[in-house]
Amino acid sequence: MEDEGQAFVPRSKVISGYFEPVELNRLVSCFKWVCLDQSNLWRAGLSWSVFFLFTVAVPLASHFLLQCSSCDADHQRPYHVPVQISLSLFAAISFVCLSRWSRKYGIRKFLFLDKLCDSSENVRHGYSQQLQRSVKLWSWFVFPCFAVETAYKLWWFISGSTTIPYYGNLYVSDTMACTLELLSWLYRTAVFILVCVLYQLICYLQILRLEEFAEVFQKETEVVSILKEHLRFRRTLRIISHRFRAFLLSSLILITASQFTSLLMITRSGANANIFKAGELSLCSISLLTGLFICLRSATKVTHKAQSITGLAAKWHICATINSFDENDGETPTTQVASTHVFPVDAEWESEEEEGDGDDDLNNARIMPIYAHTISFHKRQALVTYLENNKAGITVYGSMLDRTYLHTIFAIDLALFLWLLNKTIGIS
Repeated sequence: MEDEGQAFVPRSKVISGYFEPVELNRLVSCFKWVCLDQSNLWRAGLSWSVFFLFTVAVPLASHFLLQCSSCDADHQRPYHVPVQISLSLFAAISFVCLSRWSRKYGIRKFLFLDKLCDSSENVRHGYSQQLQRSVKLWSWFVFPCFAVETAYKLWWFISGSTTIPYYGNLYVSDTMACTLELLSWLYRTAVFILVCVLYQLICYLQILRLEEFAEVFQKETEVVSILKEHLRFRRTLRIISHRFRAFLLSSLILITASQFTSLLMITRSGANANIFKAGELSLCSISLLTGLFICLRSATKVTHKAQSITGLAAKWHICATINSFDENDGETPTTQVASTHVFPVDAEWESEEEEGDGDDDLNNARIMPIYAHTISFHKRQALVTYLENNKAGITVYGSMLDRTYLHTIFAIDLALFLWLLNKTIGIS
């Protein structure tokens, strides 16, 4: 990772070819807080040491040294193994991906800050605000879940202190064991959620750029400039898809497999699951599914926005064609058509009192205004045909992540998750 120890400017600037928002400082602090800063050899060694300590050593020690076969039914941990394996597995995937990305790109290039030098002030401001919201989202999710886990661990160690194995002094042993288990849970969850939040942040930048790109259809422009900008978007989305495809696919498969395995264990003959025995399993499922939902929602939203450009271009084409024929009394329009006519917005087309959900704002019911020197019919038709046959979006090994995939994945994982909650804490 690039050296992040340099002083940050008090406001957003372009420094050495990079857009430098002040909110980036908070995100860098998150990297350092979870020991993901690998800007030099010493920090890289510390980062990997902390990773092995909290992801491998502590879960193994907790499983073998804190076995409580003599405990009562509520203090036995029959689902401790799948919880630890799931958390460690996803922490390992996230940590390896972050390490590779940080070494190869650096945090600024990874977040596409080098691509914002030529962007508008609105895009920069929106991205800076999203940087700040991303840090808050990460902390708002991680720390409340950590509070629930802390309450569970304190109850388990305090109420079962007489039967839980200890080494040396009872209070010192239980305090150290409880602290290490909590830090291990916090580290693994924080690393996984951090990758999901970074992915959401990168996708949000593309949404901002797509919304700015959509404005070209509301003013005089050339097909060549529209085509070049769309090719840039397709290339950027391919880069994002390539970087995250292994993480997304492995997370999707392993989370679904984890949920299915947990259900098999809970519904087996003789299993007696309740909130005391399987509370950690439910909390683990909530953490993993939330991270997956953040990623899938961000990917499908970018895909939906990118594909809305096709509908916007088609509407722009038909409005220009109708206006061109009106001005030329039915004759075929030429390359340069002088027109200052703007279609009136009738109540049948749009109601000011009705508002959408914000996802279809690129392809709304407004009729496009037509300006002077409208592009020729053939050029507009060629552009619309190109957009129809070259749809942009987030892909995973060639499969487009659109709303159809999201609905299918969400239905499967939600069904497994609700079944799991019903068998553990009685929620159906």
